[in-house]
Amino acid sequence: MTSKALLDAWAAERAPVKTREAYSIRLNNEDAARVHALADLFPGVDAERIISDLLSAALEQTEAAIPYVPGDKVIREDDFGDPVYEDVGLTPRFRELVKAHRKRLAD
Repeated sequence: MTSKALLDAWAAERAPVKTREAYSIRLNNEDAARVHALADLFPGVDAERIISDLLSAALEQTEAAIPYVPGDKVIREDDFGDPVYEDVGLTPRFRELVKAHRKRLAD
């Protein structure tokens, strides 16, 4: 989710589905001030939601930044007929772990 999409969601007051698990963190003073400033700008959105949404956006960007590492195995051809090699980097393992944790959290 982009920062613009977050601002739009907060303005529209659309709340995401939450897990049963709670996470406790301590922010540095500057980040806490920014979170509270955003909560002041969007009165219908509390600090917890802002932190959660910002974390979600950061996780999406972090996943997208994991480098693709081509392996030896061709898994398909692209639109131009060029080979696409399997990713042997961190992305496949990351996605497996996300799937396993998603299942655990849903139970």
